[in-house]
Amino acid sequence: MRKLYETKPILFAVLWIVAYCLVMTPVRGQFGDESVWMLLALLVFAAGITAFVKANRAEEACGLAGWPNNAKQCLYFIPMWILATGNLWDGFALSYQGAAQVLAVLSMILVGYVEEMLFRGFLFKALLAKNKTVLAIVISSLTFGMGHIVNLFAGQASLATAVQIVFAVSWGFILTMVFYKSGSLLPCIIAHAMIDAFALFGADNALVDWIYLGVTIVVAIVYCIYLSRLKPPEGGNYEEE
Repeated sequence: MRKLYETKPILFAVLWIVAYCLVMTPVRGQFGDESVWMLLALLVFAAGITAFVKANRAEEACGLAGWPNNAKQCLYFIPMWILATGNLWDGFALSYQGAAQVLAVLSMILVGYVEEMLFRGFLFKALLAKNKTVLAIVISSLTFGMGHIVNLFAGQASLATAVQIVFAVSWGFILTMVFYKSGSLLPCIIAHAMIDAFALFGADNALVDWIYLGVTIVVAIVYCIYLSRLKPPEGGNYEEE
């Protein structure tokens, strides 16, 4: 696996993403986000990714070396943090009860970590190594968004899936640009986990959901334009934790 990572990093990333989709789609569809099986499957992926990164000392390459020291230039990620609360804008309501809610929240936190590592830590960095920055950003963001089409096979409605893809593409650009311009994946992992976890606490209001989608698209455009004007860090840009 290490040789593949070093010689064909794009293929390495794609294989991880394919394996993730092939495993998690049926698990999620059959057992649901609140199941212990969902949590266990995600733990396996998270543990495997973490073990690989540590064994190959790839923390800095994958953006896990520390917190970015240019947070001020990135506006302290405030646009991203505020936007990540959007699933709570339509009110508060638990998706599950008791232990099921806890399991679902833990699963969503792991989803944030695993998906950021796959689409940003692995895929984006592999594409970026080809010295085609704009193409790397676009492909990583679109792949992340289009990857949500697998939710159709988990029983999700087609319209809901289409909306989710647009939402995910918008977030894909935000997260990719934040990673690229800050040099750290940690803010992205936190934001991703917030989005998914907060979805389990938000009420279902169609109007507010459409407003959230629109705000996300606008913020993605404005924030990414701002970030595009920043100079990316060279050789790491971290504060040790």
